[in-house]
Amino acid sequence: MKYFDFHTHAFTDFLAERAMKGLSETSSIIPATDGTLRGLKNILEKNAIGGAMILPIATKPAQQHTINNWAAEIMGDGIFCCGSVHPDAEDKIQEIRRIKELGLCGVKFHSEYQFFCPDEERMFPVYEEMERLGLIAVFHGGWDPYGQEEIKATPESFSVIAGEFPDLKIVAAHMGGIKLWDDVGKYLAGKYDNLWFDTGVVSKYIDDEKMLDLIRRHGTERILFGSDCPWDDPVNEITLINRLSLTEHERELIFHKNAENLIGTEGAAE
Repeated sequence: MKYFDFHTHAFTDFLAERAMKGLSETSSIIPATDGTLRGLKNILEKNAIGGAMILPIATKPAQQHTINNWAAEIMGDGIFCCGSVHPDAEDKIQEIRRIKELGLCGVKFHSEYQFFCPDEERMFPVYEEMERLGLIAVFHGGWDPYGQEEIKATPESFSVIAGEFPDLKIVAAHMGGIKLWDDVGKYLAGKYDNLWFDTGVVSKYIDDEKMLDLIRRHGTERILFGSDCPWDDPVNEITLINRLSLTEHERELIFHKNAENLIGTEGAAE
């Protein structure tokens, strides 16, 4: 079986140790890698995963240019990257265009770190430009161990965006919203052709019955295998998916074919 991990993270060697230390202490999660690109590649090789999407996050407006340049530099050899824009950046529309020019696959948004709700109208021009350029919009979904009490990235907010921008390719990470499974079923599952779920780190937070129910309702052609590495070991999501009552063809879709189709790159998991 081929595998493409659609939800991974890595930092520059300069930042990795400090970033991982702070996040690990805040969340009490023991990471699966040291947070570097090298560490990510090692765990991908260990699990026979042929390709991965790295999802960087600009937590300050001043970070987005540097982050996007780095993401463009590390693309290749099975590594694909999204870029990042910060909602408070004055030049976020221009940066969306630069992300396209850099050859990045899309944009990662994280409401808990960037302090915005996905369906805020101030973000609509960003989504409109991404829709025009064919960029993928990847959103953290639901609860986050590093976030504050209020959950900003809700399934209901994704339903607003999916309805307003029907040609925008949206990935609602963590099966649409960690710990918000009833709302995922109510607002998202099976309702939008332009919406995908990824499985990032959900093995820790969902039971097999609910996972299979959401997959069946949304459709196996719009589920993307992802681990959220280094915050989970990819083997846990692989094991979860393999436990479910799915056909070999359905597993192929989830493990690599859906990602290849979404990115538009055949053989991404080779």
